[in-house]
Amino acid sequence: MANITTRPVTKLGIVGAGSVGTSLAYAAIIRDAAREIAIYDIDAVRAEAEGLDLAHGTQFTGANTVTGGGNIEALAGSDVIVITAGARQQPGQSRLDLAGVNVGIIQNLMTQLMEQAPDAVYVVVTNPCDVLTVAAQKVSGLPWNRIFSSGTVLDTSRLRLLLAREAHVLMTSVHATIIGEHGDSEFPVWSSASIGPVPIRDWTISGRQVFTQEYLDAVTHDVVTAAYKVIEGKGATNYAIGLAGVRIVEAIMQAENAVLPVSAIMQGAYGIEGVALSLPSIVGINGVYEMLAMPLDDTETRKLQDSAGTLRNTLAELGV
Repeated sequence: MANITTRPVTKLGIVGAGSVGTSLAYAAIIRDAAREIAIYDIDAVRAEAEGLDLAHGTQFTGANTVTGGGNIEALAGSDVIVITAGARQQPGQSRLDLAGVNVGIIQNLMTQLMEQAPDAVYVVVTNPCDVLTVAAQKVSGLPWNRIFSSGTVLDTSRLRLLLAREAHVLMTSVHATIIGEHGDSEFPVWSSASIGPVPIRDWTISGRQVFTQEYLDAVTHDVVTAAYKVIEGKGATNYAIGLAGVRIVEAIMQAENAVLPVSAIMQGAYGIEGVALSLPSIVGINGVYEMLAMPLDDTETRKLQDSAGTLRNTLAELGV
């Protein structure tokens, strides 16, 4: 019999069997993002049931193995661990209101996770993800590039969806990014936004300027409040963040060096350090290789520094 070659076994660990963790696992199976997927939750019964439900469908996808349970040892040897566990955001509650409860949860978790997978790349999805990234890095001692959050990857997708609809073009033809806090102080970088090569403010349909300042202000508000609208209607956001999380996992597992607006701890760019903020960053096998120095106008630079100030105040209040 001929030698059969298989691709290397890649292992994705998911902490949390709630709506986000299970949506992420489901997306990972369908997109064949990892050969082995392990879901861990302190609610062992729920995690085991979710793992079984997902495993029952693997005949119809790639060669994936899926397990779920309450034993943290199941995460040992993971290449990437995505953290989705934490208290859920309630209707009307800001992401930063969640901070106190979830900082305690993630500090406890990271101590245990480092014993199981000290070499993994860690992606924080639990909110407020920027604050939790700093807390998790301090507890774990991991280098900044190996622990970061999903940041504004989803917010940027929400923005591009709305702009593409308005411009009547494919989403992938829209080049626009949300940066800053994954929260109420985030903002789009309009100064470099474009549809194809055309600056966003110059885009016209039948001679009419589509993206007026009034429209850009309205779309910014819609993106910043998008999660609140979904939470109000169905209790949680899960499908889109699951897909966004898996997009990040793929960039790491497949050594893509993809540019994604993840949130990592700033190292001094724009005069900001010690807080985690989203900027377009090169993401590959070892996590974040570089946070790119994005050209910003004076207003945008000030907004980014204000966003950093918001997070710095929260970290100080929490004693992180």
